[in-house]
Amino acid sequence: MKIDLTDTTAGKVNKALVQGRRAIGTPAVGMVLTLVIVTDEENAYDALKAGGDASHEHPSRTLVVIKRVSRSPRDRTASRLDAEVRVGADAGSGETVILRLYGEVADHADSVVLPLLLPDAPVVVWWPVNAPLDPAQDPLGALAQRRVTDTYSSEQPVRELSARADAYTPGDTDLSWTRITPWRSMLAAALDQVVCEVKAVEVEGEEFNPSCELLAMWLADRLDVPVKRSLSAGPGLTAVRLATSEGAIALDRADGSLATLSIDGQPDRAVALKRRDTAELIAEELRRLDPDDTYASALRFGVDRLNASATPAPAMEPVLAAPAPAAATTDPSPKGEQVTHAAASGAAAEAPTTEAASQERAPLKKRAKAT
Repeated sequence: MKIDLTDTTAGKVNKALVQGRRAIGTPAVGMVLTLVIVTDEENAYDALKAGGDASHEHPSRTLVVIKRVSRSPRDRTASRLDAEVRVGADAGSGETVILRLYGEVADHADSVVLPLLLPDAPVVVWWPVNAPLDPAQDPLGALAQRRVTDTYSSEQPVRELSARADAYTPGDTDLSWTRITPWRSMLAAALDQVVCEVKAVEVEGEEFNPSCELLAMWLADRLDVPVKRSLSAGPGLTAVRLATSEGAIALDRADGSLATLSIDGQPDRAVALKRRDTAELIAEELRRLDPDDTYASALRFGVDRLNASATPAPAMEPVLAAPAPAAATTDPSPKGEQVTHAAASGAAAEAPTTEAASQERAPLKKRAKAT
C-alpha cells in the first residue's frame, strides 16, 4: 500500500502510517529499529532496495531522506516536504517513508526525521554516498547509535580513510570494513591451524580500494609486522600472503567468488569468498549496534604506516650511550612502493605512541583475531 503526500508535515506522515497499518490489518508495530537512509535522487532506488531486503532480517521503519536541489533562487527560499508512505508488501518487513525535502527545510532534515523515529528503538543512519567528514557531528548522525558510511563511493577513498580516522566516534562504521569480514575470519582460522610466528604480510588488490587498505591495516595492527600493499587488476581484494616461521600461507581469490587457501604442508582448499551485495552488508551491520573497537583500532593504525621495513625504526631502538644523529635520521623504508612508512613523512614526534602501541600488541604477534 502506498500513500502519497504533497506539501505535507511530519505529523501528517505519522497519521498516514497509522492509517496504512489499519488498512492492511496490522495495527501493531513489530519493528526493532529505525533505519535512516540519507541519499540523493540518483542513488535512492538502489539504497531503498538494499534497505528493504535487509528489513527481512531486521524489521525496521526505513526513512529515506532525499534533499532536492532547487533550480531558482525563489524556489530555494520556499520550503516544502513531499512524502511517500509505504506499508505492507511494498515496504518489505516494516514501513518505508520516502521524504523529499525542498528549499530551506533541506537544511533541517533532523527536525523532519525526529518525530518519525520509532519510540524506544535504536536508530541507524546510513549514507550510501556523500557522507559527511564527521558523521557524529552531522545533525542526522547525532540522532543515531550507529552511523554507516561507505568510503568506496567517495572520489578519493584512501584520503577518506584518513578523515574517518581523525573524526572517529564510537558507533561509526564503514561498509568497506564490512566487506572484508569473510577475509578476516578465514585468515584468523588459517593461523589457528599452524603454530607459527608471522614475519611479513602482503595484501594484493585493486588500486583505490579502501577494503584492501583496511585489511592491510588490520593485519599490521594485530600482528605488528610489516605489511606490503601491492596492486592487481581486481576485482576487489585478490590475495593475502603471509610469510611465517613454518612456511607460507596464502589466500588467493582471482575471480571474485572462489578462493584457494594454501598452507605449507597441507593440501590446497577451495573457499567460498564471493563479493556480497549491499543488502547483505547492511544486514550484517544491523546485527550489532555496539561500537566496533576492532575497526577503530585498524582505522587509527593509518595508511601511511603500511609497507614498513623489517628493520626496526630508529625511534624504537634502545637508547645508546653515544647518540648517533646520522643513523637516527636514516629512513630504512623500501623505495618505490605505493605506500611509505610513517617515518618517511617525519613521524619522529609520534614515536612514543608507536612504541606504546607496539607493546600493547605484543601478545598478538602470532595470531590475527577476527573479532
